[in-house]
Amino acid sequence: MSDNNMSTNTGKKKMGVRQLTVTAMLSAVAFVLMYIEFAIPIMPSFIKFDLSDLPALLGAFALGPVYGVLIELIKNLLHLVVSQSMFIGELSNFILGATFVFTAGLIYNRNKCKKSAIIGGIVGAVVMGLVSVPSNYFVVYPVYVKAYFDGAQQVCIDMYSAISSGLLHLSEMKSLLQCLVVFNLPFTVVKGLISVLITMFIYKPLSPILHGRN
Repeated sequence: MSDNNMSTNTGKKKMGVRQLTVTAMLSAVAFVLMYIEFAIPIMPSFIKFDLSDLPALLGAFALGPVYGVLIELIKNLLHLVVSQSMFIGELSNFILGATFVFTAGLIYNRNKCKKSAIIGGIVGAVVMGLVSVPSNYFVVYPVYVKAYFDGAQQVCIDMYSAISSGLLHLSEMKSLLQCLVVFNLPFTVVKGLISVLITMFIYKPLSPILHGRN
């Protein structure tokens, strides 16, 4: 084997180790951030805000969209061990988070510049919001109903209606689909945009670590 081939193989091994190390590190941070969650007054109590998608977005920008999805998967698998949501919360978190970071990472990796990162993040947040409606309606809530009790969906609608008519002085919610469009969609988009905003401030300082230069 020539020196050039040996050098190339060594470089690939180092890159592989670096990617695995960064993925593990970001997954651990994302897992911890899942515990730092906040209730939102205009959302039902079972919906919380957290920044656990932020490390996955960093990974998608630094390593590629597939690694962002991998970080989302690992953090939710880790959270399953201590979860009380019977995997429903983790399922929803993975579907939406993976959609967000894969879309953002895919756009950014085609043209790696700040403008592309901003566009990718915004598009990713909007796509995540749009996906939240069918994923919750056809997957998450049906599983939730089967896992708990038949009237669980109506209980959720009543909670949304109470917030709509009481706190926001809007008309009562008539269906789950209406609740998801009025509440979950904008909430999910804003949640993604907050992660994008923070990423714009911290990505450059963290770049040497994420790319193995420090």
